[in-house]
Amino acid sequence: MSEIKVSVDNLTKSFGDLLVLDRISFSVNRGEFLCIVGPTGCGKTTFLNSLTKILEADSGTIRIDGEEVDPKKHNLAYILQEYSTLPWLNVEENIAYGLKIKGTDPKTIKERVDEAVEMVNMQEFRKFYPKELSASMLQRVVIARAFSTQPDLLLMDEPYGQLDLNLKYKLEDELLKLWEKTKTTVIFITHNIEEAVYLSDRILVLTNKPTHVKTELINELPRPRKVADKEFVSLRNKVTDLIRWW
Repeated sequence: MSEIKVSVDNLTKSFGDLLVLDRISFSVNRGEFLCIVGPTGCGKTTFLNSLTKILEADSGTIRIDGEEVDPKKHNLAYILQEYSTLPWLNVEENIAYGLKIKGTDPKTIKERVDEAVEMVNMQEFRKFYPKELSASMLQRVVIARAFSTQPDLLLMDEPYGQLDLNLKYKLEDELLKLWEKTKTTVIFITHNIEEAVYLSDRILVLTNKPTHVKTELINELPRPRKVADKEFVSLRNKVTDLIRWW
């Protein structure tokens, strides 16, 4: 039986008279790669911001390992769509930044940075600054920084939305390799259904606002996945239909 890492119970959030999240409830297993999809503007980002306490929910609970979520206690990492590298720091300094904020000792920081640089294949670029890097390299640095902290939970909000298809596929494969190596629990938000089918262990489909969980789909397609396979196309079409018809 799988161990529950994250449990969300009746999470509700309004902005004035606008009810955005309507009693959302679900759980995430330890080491699971969960993708969340839904219509544009349905509140996917609001949910992640509530999970990290950037926004305070009106009601409901979010627990990690059975305890109320607390960003000061739980080791969370959050990757946004926008590039969040710090321009005045080079690659290795950017990767080390989160560890320094957490007060990690210098020896451990060096070990973690070395490992992360190698995991994302940036050894030749560790002294480069963000302005010297391509879009895919910038996102690799952000991913390396997140994994270097060995997070309890990795949250990703459409991190590849601004990249072209070739870069997106390459980074998705790199992300899966890191996830398979570290077994970090991942919640990945995307509007790209093909991306959700390619990455996930399970797909959570949200409704339009006021948002609740419409259904969940277990994704048992074998890895590595091929987007042209009949089973892949079938699951992609099923998710598409769930989002299209309300």
